[in-house]
Amino acid sequence: MPITNRDEITPGLKVAITLKEDQGTDILTEGVVQDILTSSSNHPRGIKVRLTSGLVGRVQELIG
Repeated sequence: MPITNRDEITPGLKVAITLKEDQGTDILTEGVVQDILTSSSNHPRGIKVRLTSGLVGRVQELIG
């Protein structure tokens, strides 16, 4: 289930995201949030972030 509230995510947090090319599959990519790209306070499909690796996707899970 995607994380839809922007307040739950902060830079430095470890998350699992769905990349654009992986939408519709169960493939998740783990990484650390560098930037939050969604400007609204919530988004039904998940908050879009950029990871420190440069990958961009929507947050599906928070990790530890």
